[in-house]
Amino acid sequence: MGVYIVDSNFFIQAHRDTYPLDVAFSFWNKVKQLALEGKIISIDKVKNEIYDKNDALEYWCTNNLPVNFFKDTIEVINEYRLVTLWAFSRNSHYSQNAINEFLDADEADAFIIAYALGDTTTRTIVTQEVSRPEMKSKIKIPEPCKALNIRYIRSMEMFRELGETF
Repeated sequence: MGVYIVDSNFFIQAHRDTYPLDVAFSFWNKVKQLALEGKIISIDKVKNEIYDKNDALEYWCTNNLPVNFFKDTIEVINEYRLVTLWAFSRNSHYSQNAINEFLDADEADAFIIAYALGDTTTRTIVTQEVSRPEMKSKIKIPEPCKALNIRYIRSMEMFRELGETF
């Protein structure tokens, strides 16, 4: 069985828009269940993006996700190099600012791709980002995923694949 690696926007968009913590209890209970079962994970860089607001989402994550939910990206540093090479190879398409932002050590996107690249047969990225290949000012997760043969899906697709309802 594979594992789904959730991007920051899985949590942030759900919390802010679609499934607020104070209303959509069943969604958050399902997220907790999937995390405890090891079906969904994330990475340390996503944790840093979520834990920088000192808000209700950070509190929920701290109190509901397993201690080992956020994986250390140091283990995929070789894969990160491949992601970096891909980004630099696209310098005729993307602006230098887009590449710099994508590869920023504090940004999760390149690292989540590297983590998935560590085992493309069992790891799928879950992101709300939509492919925008014509965009030059920002590298969206789907573009390097397509180039590096990494599977990515949106949140609802993940729930369907897992046969989960809430």
